[in-house]
Amino acid sequence: MQKSKLQELISKQNGEKEALAGLDYVERTKLKDAPKWMSSDLIKVILGPRRAGKSVFSLMMLKDQKFAYFNFDDPGLVGEKLDLYALTDELHRFYGDTKFVLFDEIQNLKGWELFANRLHRGGYNLVLTGSNANLLSMELATHLTGRHLPIEILPFDFHEFLKAKNFSQLDQKSELLKLLEQYMAFGGFPEVVIKNQHPRGYLDVLFDALLFKDVVKRHKVRFSEQIDQLGSYLINNVSNQYSFRKLANILKFKSGVTLERYLKYLEEAYVVFSLSGFSAKAGERLRSPKKIYTVDNGFVTSKAVQHSPDNGKLMENLVFTELVKKCFEPNRELFYYKTRNGREVDFAIRNGYQTSELIQVCYDLRNSDVEQRETKALFEASEELKVNKLTVLTWDEEREVKKDGKTIQFKPLWKWLLEDLVK
Repeated sequence: MQKSKLQELISKQNGEKEALAGLDYVERTKLKDAPKWMSSDLIKVILGPRRAGKSVFSLMMLKDQKFAYFNFDDPGLVGEKLDLYALTDELHRFYGDTKFVLFDEIQNLKGWELFANRLHRGGYNLVLTGSNANLLSMELATHLTGRHLPIEILPFDFHEFLKAKNFSQLDQKSELLKLLEQYMAFGGFPEVVIKNQHPRGYLDVLFDALLFKDVVKRHKVRFSEQIDQLGSYLINNVSNQYSFRKLANILKFKSGVTLERYLKYLEEAYVVFSLSGFSAKAGERLRSPKKIYTVDNGFVTSKAVQHSPDNGKLMENLVFTELVKKCFEPNRELFYYKTRNGREVDFAIRNGYQTSELIQVCYDLRNSDVEQRETKALFEASEELKVNKLTVLTWDEEREVKKDGKTIQFKPLWKWLLEDLVK
């Protein structure tokens, strides 16, 4: 890239950065930790799906600092060869003497980890954003071991959603439940919540962008139609179990290896999550059928094939995503569980070597058989895993059920989502 064009690009991006920084934003829950993070010299890596607010969050983290900025997802970079030494020099020339740098969508830079390491060794305090979950695992572990701090930004949690709607009257339960219905159906992507973008149209386009930019283009996928069908099928089957053999038969994949690879790509792009069943034996965990969830309920609604919403599945997916936003890592601290008698518990939360809580999600408890099934699974799992904290999340019902010295707390979803505010 010519020097003059690079200078022009940096100036243009700075204008975009200043315009963004000057707008009013919903304060994210994780921003309370920003001073602690910015005082560290570790490389801050802001991860999450496209349009979840990573760039804005990074700007808010850095608002009290003088910092340089460059966006590697800029259309002006298409077809250009970027000299990274020249980029560093021009950023210094434009922004002056600062050691704070924000690089947006760093995964678009080939060899980004070598560049980041070089700047880090030079004393720079780096903040990187990326739309690919692989940055959180293999690439970071390989290239930034001991020198990075991963920070995951997903679509709005319910606290943030209510802030965006300017709702603070927690005693107005009827209005609160209406907003919860909206959140459960349309999710928490900021532009859907704040700008009232039509969820189906906006999220359809976003879903296609995630598939094309973060899956097909990044991994040079030849059969893009197959991966689109896989993504749509999984999102229409949230909270269901799957196996590679069953998926391959349904979607007519000739190769199970290809299917497994495509599913990994979807997970890397934050389209879906796979949740394993818990077992004390690692081999059994790996062999267990997985349950599928998606990063935001809006995708379920926008890609739905059925005519009416399945509130039970939407509620379970919502609870899963909120647990992830509370920093419970799937397949390390968060699992589902099946008892020896085959009864399923939706979520088992692990704390070190112990299971600390078991959670069932049940939208409709009017049928006594449903309640008996949910509580029986909890009591059985409680005995097997030696857990005392047992919870059934309901739509709007609160009570206790006791048996043999153990207590199950039935708790409304809205109260569980707002526990940190209610305390």
